[in-house]
Amino acid sequence: MTDIIDHTAEANGAFTVAALYHFAAFPDYKSFREPLLEACRQNNICGSLLIAREGINGTIAGPAEGIANILAFIRSRPEFRNLEHKESFASKKPFLRMKVRLKKEIVTMGVEDIDPTQIVGTYVDAKDWNALISDPETIVIDTRNDYETAIGIFKGAIDPNIKTFREFPDWVRNNPGLHNKPKIAMYCTGGIRCEKSTAFMKQLGFDEVYHLKGGILKYLENVPAEESLWEGDCFVFDERVGVGHGLEEGEYKLCRACRFPLKAEDTSSPLFEEGVSCPHCHDSRTEEDRERFRQRQLQMKLARKRGEKHLAPQG
Repeated sequence: MTDIIDHTAEANGAFTVAALYHFAAFPDYKSFREPLLEACRQNNICGSLLIAREGINGTIAGPAEGIANILAFIRSRPEFRNLEHKESFASKKPFLRMKVRLKKEIVTMGVEDIDPTQIVGTYVDAKDWNALISDPETIVIDTRNDYETAIGIFKGAIDPNIKTFREFPDWVRNNPGLHNKPKIAMYCTGGIRCEKSTAFMKQLGFDEVYHLKGGILKYLENVPAEESLWEGDCFVFDERVGVGHGLEEGEYKLCRACRFPLKAEDTSSPLFEEGVSCPHCHDSRTEEDRERFRQRQLQMKLARKRGEKHLAPQG
């Protein structure tokens, strides 16, 4: 499958990127898919949006006017009139195409009867976050996956080292030491995983549960680097790979075989082959896998020569 490259925003020097989510009772979500997808196409928007009975979640990019139009379109639904979003910018097109997917959950935790519209932790603004996580009576937990925490984490935070968010509930159940201090502070990229994780913690009987409002992205946007307790970059799910303070683009690349963020030393490794392998996945792949990835990489190069973007599935 191929898409013709859209040069409109590239010619203007930047793409506006909007990260958004909103939990709401949305029983007729299936009928919203096609109108939303068509509106995105009409406004030259790329990215991914998930819609489910519990709300909407995703990240989109495009010209500033197009992003404003789509946000207004989404907020025209009564369920999403209070939707909040976070904006940043990318120098290159951060997504290859536009997808609107129907899902059971807008963020998959796999725990029944978790409803963030009914019970959730206490929101903490970015300006107040340092004081909370510096309190010796606070346990700080990163709710993200291992490939995200690999490039950045808050000072003193616990990394559960999970592969997917589905593993988080079992990690909590298997760590009774989390009851040793009265306060639990949790954070994630934009805030959505903490909506569910804090609701889950409250359901388990934890009393003082807090989460970073707007997530790491809002913190990096608002807290000066010289006052920051954040170490490293924040992984983002687009072609930028990572962002730092001020939401400036980082210098990471993405392994097209395993989706792990790569540092300069990773791409200098003899185990790195563009689109085929990296030091993180080389030993877990067969030579047949690598040959398949080489063929995919060749097709992508040929597509670029034709002025197209090849959208072959990732391994």
